[in-house]
Amino acid sequence: MSGSGDPPEGAPEGTPGGGEDEYRSVVFDESFVKAARIQEFSARERLGAGTGAPRAVRIRHVLPGGLARQAAALVILIVLAFGFAIYMGVRHPYKADTPAAGEPLRANVIPLVPPGEVPAVPPSAPFRGSRAATYAVGARGIVDPPDVHREGGFAESEVVAALDIVRKYLTATSLNPRAVADGDVGAVRDLLDPGQVDQFDASLSKPAEDGEHEATGWLVRFDPAQQVSVVPGDIRVNGTMDPQETDDAQLEVTSDHTFVYALRGPGHSAVSLFTVRRKLRFRFDHQQIQQGHVQVVQADVSAGPLACESEAQSGFRPILAGGRAPGGVVGADPYDHRLPVGAVCGVLATAAPALTAG
Repeated sequence: MSGSGDPPEGAPEGTPGGGEDEYRSVVFDESFVKAARIQEFSARERLGAGTGAPRAVRIRHVLPGGLARQAAALVILIVLAFGFAIYMGVRHPYKADTPAAGEPLRANVIPLVPPGEVPAVPPSAPFRGSRAATYAVGARGIVDPPDVHREGGFAESEVVAALDIVRKYLTATSLNPRAVADGDVGAVRDLLDPGQVDQFDASLSKPAEDGEHEATGWLVRFDPAQQVSVVPGDIRVNGTMDPQETDDAQLEVTSDHTFVYALRGPGHSAVSLFTVRRKLRFRFDHQQIQQGHVQVVQADVSAGPLACESEAQSGFRPILAGGRAPGGVVGADPYDHRLPVGAVCGVLATAAPALTAG
């Protein structure tokens, strides 16, 4: 039995309790020491600190000094870049293309009164012998001008796009039976600049002869109460479109088209023609062209055969085949301030000969 001061049996010499051999396989190289988070003060540092030093070790930064400085610099750059981006978003030197304020539509709708009895036309060839016989059918009559080119600050591609929007608008408001006869105006609203939608809706819900709320200034619209139907097959169209840049850097397109419809009343086999001339002015800025929206700023419309006293602002009430205008033609009365200045109705030129046998 060994004494108490002897090493345990089997323990190597010089290793009391065998403890030294426990860490012999661990290598504390230079990188490990430098990376240590807690570093003991040197003997000189401990002497300089005195006995009152709160601790004998220092806490080392996780990153070496060089990397810490780089990280701090990177954070500062990110903060500066973020602040600069906010500043440029609020005050940048490039002006955005600000859409023009919504300009209200000004409309003038004139009924055209037949000089006598409205003639019937052959249902199978309603335009034969009429002035519309040579007109194109439907949207084929809405054509671009022969020479489309750049207009001021508007590139040629933008002018082409604006003309296409006008063509869509004229098609939706003059040729689409759902809008013309059935009152479905969803496609028209989608094309209008949002600033004009309220005026458009008010013109349809509460039409008035005030120059701003004529429903028939926006579109060709037959009064649903009269229950007329457009003879299917074709609507004859002829006219022009003219784009020009305005003094206030807007693109203005003026369209001038005549639309001729073959109509049949409820329970009537006779067919007659109805003619609408629409001269419209449209305006665009760059953003509206990009978004496919348009402002309709002026509408001069004449349509017939209608009665002179017809309330044409809400919807057309055509005089059908065999009918006559009650009271004839009524001219402008300069003494009646209830009526707008100028003609309130005109005389419809003969659009077609009377129906003949064969």
